[in-house]
Amino acid sequence: MSTKRLSRRASAIIATISVLTLLAVVTFAALGTWQVQRRAWKHDLIARVDARIHADAVPAPGRADWPALDAGADAYRRVFATGTFADDQETLVQAVTELGGGYWVMTPLVGADGATILVNRGFVPAQKRDLATREIHRGVGETRVTGLLRMSEPGGGFLRHNDPAADRWYSRDVAAIAVAHGLGPTAPYFIDADAEPNPGGYPVGGLTVVAFSDNHLVYALTWYALAVMAAAGGAYVIRDGTRRRDA
Repeated sequence: MSTKRLSRRASAIIATISVLTLLAVVTFAALGTWQVQRRAWKHDLIARVDARIHADAVPAPGRADWPALDAGADAYRRVFATGTFADDQETLVQAVTELGGGYWVMTPLVGADGATILVNRGFVPAQKRDLATREIHRGVGETRVTGLLRMSEPGGGFLRHNDPAADRWYSRDVAAIAVAHGLGPTAPYFIDADAEPNPGGYPVGGLTVVAFSDNHLVYALTWYALAVMAAAGGAYVIRDGTRRRDA
């Protein structure tokens, strides 16, 4: 192969490496910038949720407001609702909390208009899963519940799907629970009840964990570091290739 053809081939390789290096640097830098933007969004979200949690309770959204509910704007709002608990229709959802493994007790709260709101009354250990092992407000009638508005959790848990037919639940799937128990008109959200004491101490409320992962700065620095490494590696290869071609 002639020297001229070798030179042209080397130039083509150098040009290709230059383009690939530029693409890699731009891509890694863009991903780093995206993570910076995500970090700003996450911090804003955390601030808004924190403000909702500590705000005064407002009436829980009624039937007319259900279609307009939005997870970003409504999740973790502090709300209250009034109605009568249907204890015989409670649903147990497997849970792991700071108190250990057990179940969330999801009880329908039936309002005066006939609409139902599922209330997560709190946690019970396995030995308290049966209603007969717990004291309840028998005959109390209308009750006011205060807590955090939570959006439905459809599907199930990690690698485990809800099984309504067997009454096995791994997530608080409001729509599926309502259908399984024939609850009628049911709010598309549930309420995590506050830590108000229940008869006999169970269920234990107020165990909501409000935590958001915030690793965006680490991710951003990683992408930016890769951009610098790609630029440095590409520059070295291009410089070495150019030197060899000219030689």
